[in-house]
Amino acid sequence: MADLQDEQHATGEVGEEDRREQAPAAEGTEPASAAGSAEPSGSAEPSGSAEPSGSAASSGAVAGRPQPVEPAPGPEARARALLARHPVADGYSGLAGALRQLSWYDLELGESALQTDLPRLREGAVGAMFWSLRVPDTYAGDRAVSATLELIDLAESVVREHPEGLRMARSASHTVDARSHGRIACLLGPAGAAAMGDSLGALRALHTLGVRSLALHGTRWAHESGLSRFGEEVVREMNRLGVLADLSGSSAGTIQRTLAVSKAPVVFSRSAARALVDHPDNIPDDVLGALGDNKGLCLVPCAAAQTGPTLRDVADHLDHVRRVAGPECVGISGTYDTEDPLADGLQDTSRYPQLIAELLERDWPESDVALLTWGNVQRVLRDADFTARAAQLRRPPSTATIDRLDA
Repeated sequence: MADLQDEQHATGEVGEEDRREQAPAAEGTEPASAAGSAEPSGSAEPSGSAEPSGSAASSGAVAGRPQPVEPAPGPEARARALLARHPVADGYSGLAGALRQLSWYDLELGESALQTDLPRLREGAVGAMFWSLRVPDTYAGDRAVSATLELIDLAESVVREHPEGLRMARSASHTVDARSHGRIACLLGPAGAAAMGDSLGALRALHTLGVRSLALHGTRWAHESGLSRFGEEVVREMNRLGVLADLSGSSAGTIQRTLAVSKAPVVFSRSAARALVDHPDNIPDDVLGALGDNKGLCLVPCAAAQTGPTLRDVADHLDHVRRVAGPECVGISGTYDTEDPLADGLQDTSRYPQLIAELLERDWPESDVALLTWGNVQRVLRDADFTARAAQLRRPPSTATIDRLDA
């Protein structure tokens, strides 16, 4: 486990902004002894006002006179400085599905047909992004499996084609390494649970291919009343592998039972607060409270239907989730390049600094903003890895089948 513990102190976590903050006092300010040695003994100001021996006149300071105070940086400047140290980990990107619909694209120079490209990712200070592998809900069986594999193949190809901007990642340490090399870490997931075809062997194959999050809804073992016996075994095997359970869109019964069974944190990849907007994918306060106990993560989307029509509405949901679940349980989910209309002011991935500036204006502590943008996703990934390593010492890969458990 040492490698996972050490990553919290990885050199890649210290950016240029950190080094500047740790630098000595501003250039041009000489030590008092040096300034004094440069001033002839007994010198006086022409105006007749005596200047104390050893004054800092050479550095522009005049004893006894108030010095001009530079204005404090505005919220957006503060936001950009903070994001340079703690970039955004975007919890849900529809880029793979959107690229699949295009015959040609250029992510390096910019792509007007998309809401995501490398220039806008850099402008928005995105350091990591989860690539959604969701396929239409009408897909089932082999069709769902093959469509998911095609999205995985496409994502891998896109990352290979852009080695100067993107890097595939499968763990928290991989995301830190990508960031230290100036790349945006790309994680695969959530995939729809239909992609595993009711097979734990297929689940393990998806994990081997890099999938790190699985949405549980839309299966016969995760339904309105909760998880079946096989569904519970799926969650245990996900814990053993280090695959996060994504509960956005799941029924109340499935959410409740998954929280009871899972030993690892769960995530809601695109859910806001139902107390503010009554949307079926949003989650009520009692679930937010339980999420705090689970140390899971609610990733608030920029989708207008779930949060409201403006950037301020999205900030309202972030405020609410932070207050109810705790600052360790809230993150950001862009939902860019999906079919969901976006809140005004957050039309593409370059707009994250404006959202962070809004939170700073609302007096969010910078420590809480750092958790929101980067720290919470890193912690959940690390916790999932720790849980997996412990589970692998206790139990072998499960050989359970749905026919045997749910007969």
